[in-house]
Amino acid sequence: MTDAVPVERIAGDARDLRRAEQEGLGLCLSGGGYRAMLFHLGSLWRLNEAALLPDLDRVSSVSGGSIAAGLLGLRWRGLEFRQGVASRFEPLVAAPLRALAGRTIDEGAILSGALLPGAIAVRVEAAFRDHLFGDATLQDLPRDSEGPRFVINATSVQTGGLWRFSRPFMADWRVGRFFEPRVPLAFAVAASCAYPPVLSPARLRLVPGLFTRVEPAELFRSPFSSEAVLTDGGVYDNLGLETVWKRYSTVLASDGGGHLEPEGNPKRDWARHALRVHEIIDNQVRTLRKRQLIGSFKAGYRKGAYWSIRCDPADYGVLALPCADEARARLAGVKTRLEAIDDRLPDQLINWGYAACDVALRAHVRPGLTLPAGFPYPGSPLDGRP
Repeated sequence: MTDAVPVERIAGDARDLRRAEQEGLGLCLSGGGYRAMLFHLGSLWRLNEAALLPDLDRVSSVSGGSIAAGLLGLRWRGLEFRQGVASRFEPLVAAPLRALAGRTIDEGAILSGALLPGAIAVRVEAAFRDHLFGDATLQDLPRDSEGPRFVINATSVQTGGLWRFSRPFMADWRVGRFFEPRVPLAFAVAASCAYPPVLSPARLRLVPGLFTRVEPAELFRSPFSSEAVLTDGGVYDNLGLETVWKRYSTVLASDGGGHLEPEGNPKRDWARHALRVHEIIDNQVRTLRKRQLIGSFKAGYRKGAYWSIRCDPADYGVLALPCADEARARLAGVKTRLEAIDDRLPDQLINWGYAACDVALRAHVRPGLTLPAGFPYPGSPLDGRP
């Protein structure tokens, strides 16, 4: 069974859809730990070759997708675009993300956070700072005049809404906006990745007087405006869709999220039962967002493409790079963790994201694109071998 892919083959309910506010192109990068980070890296690699990165107006991300988006945004000014293609994409973006996949972040953060003073999310932030982002803040992301607006999404535990980190402002629509935030980029990504219950919550102290009320903002008061208590952005929107879908006419969505497998004999102790129920809720949120996007495609309210780590390239109706069923299934089954991935899996995940993005682009966005000659990592083909 494949995940939903070509818009012609998926039913969507368009009754609650609406047209975009403006013409423009947005990219959504889903959650899914290192698995999603690497899958999205492959997608970004293909988007770069297709000269589409400079055309992006917004990049919206959650969780594992925010790791890739955060580094792309941080390195944007140094990518050296020539005829729409970033000549330094591989050393500035691909190589550091590929290296991060060899490091385990979550386990050490959980152990040290449980045994020593300080929240677990603080340990995750420190790891991101040490290995990717340094002392960069949201103000080191590109201005709107320099590139796309990068929106890193978390979920507010206090309001149940989306908390958006970006260079111009961070905001919860029920609380207000904080303009020109100098929040560490490592914190924004860690908050977006604060997977419950083990990595959550991430706490951010705020200066109430610096918040601006933007209607309706009915919670424009303390404690909502003095501290943000945040969890994984995927709790609210695992595709990172909302901030793009509401605004732009063309949506590209890369989905590296997990899949809920049936359990004939689910665990009955409270901890594992609660985790299973959380997975069901997460799966339902993802499914509803996907239906929303596909429905907008079918209704003609949006243009664009959706591809996922569980898709079948054959469903797109165009020639594809060779991707064996066994390889795709194995890659889709990589755990949703910030845990080191060994052997050829990182390279294969990147290759698979590259191939999935390629067929989606050639089927629905750029029919004139030619089939690539090979994968970014030709030594790690998707031929079914581990």
